[in-house]
Amino acid sequence: MSGTDITVEALAELRAAGTAHTLLDVREPAEIAICAIDSSVAIAMESVPQHLATLPRDQPLIVLCHHGMRSGMVADFLRRNGFGQVLNLAGGIDEWARRIAPEMPRY
Repeated sequence: MSGTDITVEALAELRAAGTAHTLLDVREPAEIAICAIDSSVAIAMESVPQHLATLPRDQPLIVLCHHGMRSGMVADFLRRNGFGQVLNLAGGIDEWARRIAPEMPRY
């Protein structure tokens, strides 16, 4: 993990505390149909550049995918495009399902 990542435990704490943040899920619609974290914003990775104006810049933006690779690339892209508070969810939704929400379907 690096300073640009957030652990699933830290994200769970943010959510439990009601701390303002946006979850950006960059997986494909078929993946999101299997499982998703409530209140996440779904924008497939290849569509993110067309949606920059719709993403918040005034609160942490936490990017997630299946295991953290695609979301890491998107997080880097967002930082290069002026987003200051961007974190990648380390381990992605798979790690979330394993450690935080074991009832969540995995793929």
